[in-house]
Amino acid sequence: MMIGDVTQFGSIMGLFMLVWAVVRQMFPEEFRRVVRKYIDKVVSYVYPYIEITFHEYQVDSWFERSKAFASIERYLSTNSSKKAKKLKAKVVKDCENVVLSMDDYQEVTDEFNGIQIWWTSSKKIPRQQSLYSFRGDEENRFYRLTCRREHRDIITNVYLKHVLDEGKAIEVRTRQRKLYTNNKSENWRGYGRTMWSSIVFEHPSTFDTLAMDPKKKKDILNDLIKFSKSKDYYKKVGKSWKRGYLLYGPPGTGKSSMIAAMANLLEYDIYDLELTSVKDNTDLRKLLIETSSKSIIVIEDIDCSLDLTGQRKKKKADKEEEEMDPVQKMEKELKGEKKEKGSEVTLSGLLNFIDGLWSACGSERLIIFTTNYVEKLDPALIRRGRMDKHIELSYCSFETFKVLAKNYLDVETHELFATIRQMLEETNITPADVAENLMPKSDEENANVCFNNLIKALEEAKEEARLKAIEDARIKAEEEAKKKSEGNSKKVKDSDVKLADEEGKKVDKLQNGVVSA
Repeated sequence: MMIGDVTQFGSIMGLFMLVWAVVRQMFPEEFRRVVRKYIDKVVSYVYPYIEITFHEYQVDSWFERSKAFASIERYLSTNSSKKAKKLKAKVVKDCENVVLSMDDYQEVTDEFNGIQIWWTSSKKIPRQQSLYSFRGDEENRFYRLTCRREHRDIITNVYLKHVLDEGKAIEVRTRQRKLYTNNKSENWRGYGRTMWSSIVFEHPSTFDTLAMDPKKKKDILNDLIKFSKSKDYYKKVGKSWKRGYLLYGPPGTGKSSMIAAMANLLEYDIYDLELTSVKDNTDLRKLLIETSSKSIIVIEDIDCSLDLTGQRKKKKADKEEEEMDPVQKMEKELKGEKKEKGSEVTLSGLLNFIDGLWSACGSERLIIFTTNYVEKLDPALIRRGRMDKHIELSYCSFETFKVLAKNYLDVETHELFATIRQMLEETNITPADVAENLMPKSDEENANVCFNNLIKALEEAKEEARLKAIEDARIKAEEEAKKKSEGNSKKVKDSDVKLADEEGKKVDKLQNGVVSA
C-alpha cells in the first residue's frame, strides 16, 4: 500500500533532514547547493514513484485556464464525489449541472488496467500578494498525479490521453448548447466585444415530431448518425470531417424545424450566419475560425443573402464610374447617386468558406443552406462535395399529415382520413398551414372539429388555386394579344413608310424631268 511505503520513506527522509540541518549550520550556501543537488539525485533513485503536476494556469497563457486542468477536473468529478471527504461545488460556464470536485488538499484513487493512480488536489499561495491582479485570485491550484515508476510509459502514453478525452466528453454531455448569431464587422472592436452573440438553445423540435415522409426522415436520420461516427473514415479518405446539406422548398415546409431537429439529435451548437452583416471575405474567415467543433453553420435563404451572381454587373458599373471625369462624378454626387457600399463577400470567398483550406480549421461540423428557390443558386455553390445531400421539403402529403395528426391530436386513424387524403392529393398546402388547422383553439375543439377545419381550409386553398390559374391564363392571353397587336402595328407602319418612299421617288422623277426640259 502507498501509505506504508510513504511511512518507510518518511523515516529515511527524517534522517536526511537531521543531517541537512547540521550541514546548514556548518557549511556555506554554495556548498549546501551542491550537496542538495546530489541528495535529490540519490532520492530520485530510491523513491519508487513518479509525479506529474498539472497547473490551473500555464506560464504562457496566464489569463486563460488550462484546458488539461479543466478536463482532469471533470474526469475526477465522477470519482471524487464518491471517495473524497471534502467536496466543493460550482456551476461551470455553459454547463447545465452543478460540478462537484474534490476540495484542496484532498486525495482520490483511480484504477486503470489494473494500475493504481493517486490524484491530489493542492494549491500554492504566494508569500506576497500582487497589487494588481488580472485574475480573480493569485492562488495557483494544481492536480498532482502519482504512480509507480514502472508504469510510467502506460500512464504518459495511454492513461493521460484517456483522462483528457473522457474529460472533454463529459464537458460535451453537460454543457448548455447555444444558438449563435454574428455581430456586424464594425462592432467587433472594443472591450468585451465578440464576433458572435449567443443565447441558450432550447428548441423542442426532434425527428419524432418532425412532419415529413417517414422514409425520407429515416434516410436523413441514418445519414446523420453515420456522419457522427465517421471520424476515422474521413481521416482515412483525406477529407475534413464536415458535411453539407441543402434544404429547399416552399415557405412553411419545415426547413428551420429540420435544422433544430438535427442539432438536438447530434447535440450540436448552431451558428446562424447572416452574410449581409459580414464586411468582406477576410471577416468571413475570421468568423469561421471562431466557431467550435460539434456545430451546425446555417445560412438561411442563401438566394436572398447576397447578390453573389450579379457581381460582374457591379464590377462593370464600378469600372464605368472610375472612367468618369471629375465633373461627371461631382454631378452624380449632387444628384444623390452616391454609391452605397455594402457587403463585399464574393462567391469565391463563400466557396472557400465551405470547402477551402480554411474550412478544415474545425471538425465534426455541418454546413446547411436553405432556400425557397433552388434554381436561383449558382451550380458551383450546391455541387456535391459542398452541399453533399440535397433535401427537398415539399407540400404536405398524407404521410406527413398523419405525423401531424399524431403530434397535435394524438390520433392515428379517423373516419375523415380518406377525405383528407384525397384532398391532399389534389391541393398544395404546407405542413405549417395543416398544423395551424389541427391545433385546438379552445377546450371545446376536439379532433372532429380540427379535421373539419382542415377540410374547409383545403377547399379554400383549392378554390384559390383555381382562381389563380384562371387569372394567370387571362394575363398570359392579354400579353400574347398585346404582342400580336404590336406586331401588326409595326407591319402597318412599315407598309406606310414603304408607300411614302415610293411616292417620294415618283415626285423626284417628275421634278428631274421638268428640270431637263
